Amino acid sequence: MTIVGSVIALVVVIGAIVALTGGDDETAEETTSTTVAGDATTVPDATGAELPPPPEGTTLTDPTECPPAQGAAVRVQKFAGPPPECIDPAATYTATFATTQGEFTATLDAEAAPLAVNNFVVLSRYRYYDGVPFHRVVPGFVIQAGDGDGEPWGNNDLGYSIEDELPADASAYADYSLAMANSGPDTNGSQFFVVLPGGGAQLQPLYTYFGQVTEGTDVVAAIGALGTPAAEAPSEVVLIDSVTITETPAS
Repeated sequence: MTIVGSVIALVVVIGAIVALTGGDDETAEETTSTTVAGDATTVPDATGAELPPPPEGTTLTDPTECPPAQGAAVRVQKFAGPPPECIDPAATYTATFATTQGEFTATLDAEAAPLAVNNFVVLSRYRYYDGVPFHRVVPGFVIQAGDGDGEPWGNNDLGYSIEDELPADASAYADYSLAMANSGPDTNGSQFFVVLPGGGAQLQPLYTYFGQVTEGTDVVAAIGALGTPAAEAPSEVVLIDSVTITETPAS
């Protein structure tokens, strides 16, 4: 539900900050726009790659349970409510993203954002991100993914949202850091973005920072080079094949 999606801002201001959002808000439903940081600007349609819909997934109608560490047997696309605490606060978690452009790995920061990391680990183990494309690619800014049900891209219905865990200032958005996209305060869901080199300078501390890419930054950069300036859509399809979570217990 959240992530870079709808944009509302000053079209005339050259240095305007783009806001990272995208979720279930009415603006996202009514326009094919995207947001990136605080201010936003409606972006005209332009041709990008035709993105395939994510693979079909099941809907959980009972309260969400912690998925098996090795991953669920089938992909879950929608939940009846937020997950319980499934991570060990003392452990370290890494996420390996296998994409059609290659692999990259991020260390998740459960100290800074325990709710977001727990949520991301649970969704990954429920295979939510399997087959989901990077639907927004803005060179020099961010790559965004996590819309698990497809068009309109950036406006998915996860079935719940979680609270913000905002950083003190925008310095948290270092090159290749991970943060949650949203459509306003406390609307985090499944959508996330990776900050491209220099992109953090365009952000305000309105997005939950929850990790840092530690391997495969060249893959992230290659994905980031595939944007179309007008539509902020990728020029070719880049899919997340899987997200594998590795847990390292505290020593």
